Amino acid sequence: MLLTVLLTLGTTLAGCGQSAKQADTRDTWARIQRRKKVVIGLDDSFVPMGFRQKSGKLVGYDIDLARAVFKQYGIKVDFQTIDWSMNATELRNGTIDLIWNGYSITPERAKKVAFSQTYLNNDQVLVTLKKSGIHSFAGMQGKVLGAQSGSSGYNDIEDYPKVFKNRIKNHAPVQYDSFTNAFIDLNAGRIQGLLIDSTYANYYIKHQQHPEDFKVTVGSFPKEQFAVGMRKGDVTLRNKINRGLARTAKDGQLAKINQKWFGGNVDTPLLKK
Repeated sequence: MLLTVLLTLGTTLAGCGQSAKQADTRDTWARIQRRKKVVIGLDDSFVPMGFRQKSGKLVGYDIDLARAVFKQYGIKVDFQTIDWSMNATELRNGTIDLIWNGYSITPERAKKVAFSQTYLNNDQVLVTLKKSGIHSFAGMQGKVLGAQSGSSGYNDIEDYPKVFKNRIKNHAPVQYDSFTNAFIDLNAGRIQGLLIDSTYANYYIKHQQHPEDFKVTVGSFPKEQFAVGMRKGDVTLRNKINRGLARTAKDGQLAKINQKWFGGNVDTPLLKK
């Protein structure tokens, strides 16, 4: 009986692995067209890329941009909140069709997903309170640093240990599910610094009652590129997104979205072509 159970379990697991692998190499554009819907996974607390207002309404830069792209094809966008640290798994399992939420291109991620062209450039910055006296990355020596789990900032901490990991308390950052909670701890003094996307940091601080209380420091991490993540097999979907992004740049929609969320003060490669 035990042998039978083990054999059955092994067969089931192998089948699941094969199914996930097949899903990763399949071109799903025809299916998306038939149902006239594409499912995008996101962290719905990532201001200003995709977040919920107090009313619960989902808004943000990536929300507007994704809708503008898929409107061109008559496709409705369904946004699904996911555990950000599991985004590649959700994509591979077919729970979502795309990762579109301030998603940075990295060599590690490129092993698992395919990327669209870059639509926005971003920096990882250190946010501190001015009263802490920390005005540089080196100033975090022995201090507590916060970062979001699974974020490109957390990956930078691991990939470039001399910058932060070897300096900070316990040689590891405090990890958060969302930047909202991280800012609460920063303001309360439970952490002394927060490594975060410049897009989020600038928007968040701008909307605080006392923005002058914060210090934003750009360090030595490489500049990041935001792009749309998708399964390796979705070649048609990738081409459609790239063409759609190019059209939003050409017809002025992208410039309007930039102005709405960043006051136009943002690095957008598509508008430089």
